[in-house]
Amino acid sequence: MQTASKKVINGWAMYDWANSVYNLVITTTFFPAYYAAVTGLKKYPDGITFLGRTFVNTELKDYVLAFGFLVIAILSPILSSIADYKGNKKNFMRFFCYLGAASCSLMFFFDENNVTLGLMCFMFAGIGFYGSQVFYNSYLPEISSEKDMDRISAKGYTMGYIGSVIMQMIGFALVMFMPAGELPLKLTFLLVGIWWVVFAQVTFNALPMSTRSERQSRTNVFSNGFLELKKVWAQVIKMPVLKRYLTAFFFYSMGVQTVMLVAIDFGIKELKLANDKLIITAVIIQLVAIAGAIMMSKLSEKYGNVRVLIFTVLLWIGVCITGYFISTEMHFYILASLVGLVMGGIQSLSRSTYSKLMPETKDTASFFSFYDVTEKFAIVIGLFTFGFIEGISTIRESILSLVVFFALGFIFLLLTSAKQRSHAADAV
Repeated sequence: MQTASKKVINGWAMYDWANSVYNLVITTTFFPAYYAAVTGLKKYPDGITFLGRTFVNTELKDYVLAFGFLVIAILSPILSSIADYKGNKKNFMRFFCYLGAASCSLMFFFDENNVTLGLMCFMFAGIGFYGSQVFYNSYLPEISSEKDMDRISAKGYTMGYIGSVIMQMIGFALVMFMPAGELPLKLTFLLVGIWWVVFAQVTFNALPMSTRSERQSRTNVFSNGFLELKKVWAQVIKMPVLKRYLTAFFFYSMGVQTVMLVAIDFGIKELKLANDKLIITAVIIQLVAIAGAIMMSKLSEKYGNVRVLIFTVLLWIGVCITGYFISTEMHFYILASLVGLVMGGIQSLSRSTYSKLMPETKDTASFFSFYDVTEKFAIVIGLFTFGFIEGISTIRESILSLVVFFALGFIFLLLTSAKQRSHAADAV
């Protein structure tokens, strides 16, 4: 197929601009900082009681977020199957966009007396973000030829990083120039929701409605969703390269996504960084991530996707080991720069690699649902493991434990590369 028009490509990439403010401002900066302030030891010296049990504040946050990812992992195959069959994936994408944006805005009412409200909004914002992503990602093979996928995927992430940094700076200005207190942070939550909804309209106006699938639905919508997932799996297991790649992706995603979601918690707890320094750190990560996404795209053209992913996962292993030993603010800034570099590259390249390896099909939403379910279950395991280890030891040990996941991902990427070479030799 041919790559779609510039208007469609730019409209698709604009959704990264719209929703990435959640990923940066909510999950990695302002919400962790605000949550730590209202649930810290000064206000909850014995921990937070939830469902009859007492938790470390960040441990509880990890569990709640992990549960949100579990909900998405279960819902994703059902919703994407319906969307693929009826050709209305854009409507589902719109629903989850509005759910996430509304949840972000409602965080304005979160304070120390409404911790449960804050956590529920945090969870539903995540469900909205990642629920819309499965439909957003599934448009990539529909609007791009294979040769352009790396470039267009990187364009989306780059737009997301730029947009989120702008929103981050708006929040930073509110914190710096408004009177000290909770209001600047709470206003930022409200603005994130508004930003998300407003800029998403560009995407919804530009993207075409998907074509109705030719297949017939013989079962109810709930069982049909999982039957579609089963059909995808039946094809995956017959494709040795894709099967090994998805196994690698499953393991290294446990580490990548967990680090991205807890990095600021580490800075708060271990290094006692102030809010302004946390915001500076997040901006560093995002700016470097722009360069990382572009650089990895260029490297993949020269060395191939899987080889570049192998190198990137090795860098992630170094990040986790180094994170265990750092003790100063400057160390944290340097490590944050490295995280940004490998974060941008591995996300963009993972998505485009999967697009290249999957078979030609009209059921793109179902295939990307499988991809997203793989990632979400990985995040559930990664976050739960991280929270559990922190609950029984410290956050440093939790960081170090992620090396195991990256190591397994590295091994399966090596197996993927070997199988690719074997297929290439057989084809000669």
